[in-house]
Amino acid sequence: MSDLRLEISKDFTFDAAHHFSHKGADHPFSRLHGHSFTGTVTLSGDPAADSGMVRDFWEIDAEIAKIRDQLDHRLLNEVEGLEHPSLEAIARWVFDRLDPVLPGLVAVEIRRPSCGERAVIRRG
Repeated sequence: MSDLRLEISKDFTFDAAHHFSHKGADHPFSRLHGHSFTGTVTLSGDPAADSGMVRDFWEIDAEIAKIRDQLDHRLLNEVEGLEHPSLEAIARWVFDRLDPVLPGLVAVEIRRPSCGERAVIRRG
């Protein structure tokens, strides 16, 4: 069993608008538009002896709520660090903010389900 690893994941959602300034003015994505985003935060670790949990989901949710508050119903281009809010940039932004507060963080995935698109940032 030593080669097995336990992972837990917590999903979240947010709605936000953005635009891409690197596209030409006549490109539809240069105009303001919005998406319903979904995300997944994944942690890995050994279950604690007293609880059997890698991490309490309530604690994970509390940290995600802080991030969600900074993104939900916002213009992402105006969020510091998301001036170019691609899926890749959003995933990295979320990972960078959760990494110091969620020990065992191994991945963040951000999706635009209506477009069938996703970006994942994963620790080595």
